[in-house]
Amino acid sequence: MVFDLEIFSPVQQIRHPLFDEKGLKVFVKRDDMIHPVISGNKWRKLKYLLAEANKGGENHLVTFGGAYSNHLLATSAAAATFGFKSTGFVRGEDIHNDSLMLCRMHGMELIFVDRESYRNKPALFDKHFGNDDNAFYIDEGGASEAAARGCSELMDELPQIFDHIFCACGTGTTAAGILNGIITHQLTTILHAVPVLKNGGFIGDEIRNYAIDPNANFELHLDYHFGGYAKTTPQLISFVKDFVAQTGILIEPVYTGKMFYALFDQVRKNMFKPGSSLLAIHTGGIMGLFGMRDKFNK
Repeated sequence: MVFDLEIFSPVQQIRHPLFDEKGLKVFVKRDDMIHPVISGNKWRKLKYLLAEANKGGENHLVTFGGAYSNHLLATSAAAATFGFKSTGFVRGEDIHNDSLMLCRMHGMELIFVDRESYRNKPALFDKHFGNDDNAFYIDEGGASEAAARGCSELMDELPQIFDHIFCACGTGTTAAGILNGIITHQLTTILHAVPVLKNGGFIGDEIRNYAIDPNANFELHLDYHFGGYAKTTPQLISFVKDFVAQTGILIEPVYTGKMFYALFDQVRKNMFKPGSSLLAIHTGGIMGLFGMRDKFNK
């Protein structure tokens, strides 16, 4: 079976007075347009994992995520699309929300586990599916060399060479894939990785773990987590609202909002030479807005 989607992921320029003032051209790679549910980096990360499972004769995808996990939802949709069974371990108490409803609609069985047990994902997998030869383990967020390989293909689709590329990071897999693409194409492009969680320095190690050249250079911006994973501030919410209203590009405050905030802040601080070209990777994740209604309705 060929695991592929018709990728429609254009690159479009973002117009903003700040960029004109600084003499910069800023673009966004619209990976959010790949698929309504399996969008952004989610499909790129799952593509070769599905192929691995199929090759090994394993037709049951087992993975992990929080109650609003875009990865869980994307995996459930991919499983339904390509004929797999799916199970998701959900961190925390048994709750009902829109994201999990959509997971169930796509046929995913959900198993809620306490946060302490969730820390040892291989043990959870072995406990529930250790004797199931059809079960295929997918780490949280799809983190794997196969996922990095899928993300590296993004670089093959770009219409031009960019001086700088910005990417939000949760596990570092997408950034590693982009870095591998930069290395493979022998580009001088600088990768800017923006961890969306507190104390995200370990993301640098994760990127190097999946990089084909662990000594390759990239920049890690650790000051844009806004309190931690899925944490926000009024400042960040205001930025996201303004960005969407000014560009018509829908983003959310968990991943893409923090990445774009970092990009704008670095531009304001004159970190780029006039005439430079910047590319922001829209990694999807729009379903994350489901858990933010109260913050955006104020």
